[in-house]
Amino acid sequence: MLIDSYDRIINYLRVSVTDRCNLRCIYCMPQEGIEWKPHENILTFEEILRIIKIMAELGVKNIKVTGGEPLLRKGTLPFLKELKNIPKIENITLTTNGILLGEYLEKIEKLDYEFLPNGINISIDSLNSERYKKITRYENIDPLMIISNIERLLKLNIKVKINCVPIKSINEKDIIPLVSLAKDKNITIRFIELMPIKYAKNYKAIPGTDTAALIEQTFGILTPFSASLGNGPAIYYSLPGFSGKVGFINPMTQCFCKTCNRLRLTSEGFLKLCLSGNLGLDLRKMMRESVSDSEISKAVTEIVKQKPLSHSFKNQSLHGMSEIGG
Repeated sequence: MLIDSYDRIINYLRVSVTDRCNLRCIYCMPQEGIEWKPHENILTFEEILRIIKIMAELGVKNIKVTGGEPLLRKGTLPFLKELKNIPKIENITLTTNGILLGEYLEKIEKLDYEFLPNGINISIDSLNSERYKKITRYENIDPLMIISNIERLLKLNIKVKINCVPIKSINEKDIIPLVSLAKDKNITIRFIELMPIKYAKNYKAIPGTDTAALIEQTFGILTPFSASLGNGPAIYYSLPGFSGKVGFINPMTQCFCKTCNRLRLTSEGFLKLCLSGNLGLDLRKMMRESVSDSEISKAVTEIVKQKPLSHSFKNQSLHGMSEIGG
């Protein structure tokens, strides 16, 4: 079991399989994009699976597959299937911007439902075409086309969560339309406070309490929902007459670090102890220098003891969000 120096049990690993993305979201990267890492710098799927097997033996049971955009990388489908075969891994979820979601589902329907994760999180900050284009700098899709795949996912018994980052003067008008999606569908709409990492520092976050107040003005009282809906820090609520739920992740105004249970593996194989910090372990280097599984396991156990008590966004992260996967 992985336990840090503050007696937090670490059982959740977020895995970025690529730093590449087909969007250029304003809070994630510049308009011209970023320089993608050379192919040889990115972990192979075999290397990622080896790390996850080691982590599973140490007590990690929840895996979040992220990017960049994970569906851009060839081989992600069989990789998801392989993840399901790892003993002790109990829950696998995928985070996507949804651009390639329809194509992904068509492939699965022709192949094997074993390629499906337990849940899919769709990151979408606006249902309005013009605001969506402004945020993502992407011209070729209507956000409602992404949302149209929700019914397909629900029929496959996949848990669906919609993630939105509210930004002052950018997408306040989208909060209510997004929440409305959960009225007749058993899905979860989550609002994540903007974190001041690299390009996001150019924008002003909307506090979760302000988002919640706006929702209550329109739909009624948010009632705390006690059942677990995930592995992370979100706090969930019910609304009167709603089939789905609303969640809030408020890292800036309601720090939840004392219950943090996760590590992050970047696409280059760096095991990050905290989203905001630079402490961690270069697992790619260890594997490519033929370090044994037992030595890697020991190194991970030791480095976890250095996991900080709380985030600190005063220190610039070595990695951008497209590499870390949030």
